[in-house]
Amino acid sequence: MAHILVLDDDSDVRNLIKTALERDGHYVVSLQGGFELTDELCKWADCILLDVMMPKEDGFSVCCRIRKSVDCPILFLTAKTQEADVLMGLGIGGDDYLSKPFRIVELRARVNAHLRREQRTPTTRMIRGDFSFDLGARELFCREKPIKLTRGEYAICEYLALHIGQTLTKEQIYEAVYGYDGNGDSSAITEHIKNIRAKLKREEQEPIKTVWGEGYQWKYSE
Repeated sequence: MAHILVLDDDSDVRNLIKTALERDGHYVVSLQGGFELTDELCKWADCILLDVMMPKEDGFSVCCRIRKSVDCPILFLTAKTQEADVLMGLGIGGDDYLSKPFRIVELRARVNAHLRREQRTPTTRMIRGDFSFDLGARELFCREKPIKLTRGEYAICEYLALHIGQTLTKEQIYEAVYGYDGNGDSSAITEHIKNIRAKLKREEQEPIKTVWGEGYQWKYSE
């Protein structure tokens, strides 16, 4: 059982999500907006679902406000017309998003996939040139310096590095990282990798190669 927060100003949507996730055995607290969110609830949560279009404080603003103190996955819920904006949301700490109207079976699969990924407990390290992956803590280091990544960004790096030298499609990466049995969201993976590259470039590192028309690969160290 996991602790899940749902923030949405639409009571029907909140009730639908709460009912569905409670059937999976999770404990769900639903809120009308960020103004009801407390530090205690943030610490309590194992996963947070955030509606983007909320009055007073939208989902992006809530994410920015809480991300430094919240380590759990954050999933955005958004109208389809707002999809491009949500890609920017991935850059401020979001891990995934669902376009409204969404199928409840897809929402359950996405949430449970994120929760399963959070529960992994490997304790080994993986070395890739100047990079070191702490597989237990899910942290990436460059020459022993920690690289601050979101959970989703780290998972993408780990998956690529585990398959070093192999070209992986966006769909393969999405399904491996999020565990959802369906079509991978190519635009989300593209945005995540853009953010990863910007962070690694600060360390003068460019380990992820684009194979045009095919996907991405983690390069062998030169």
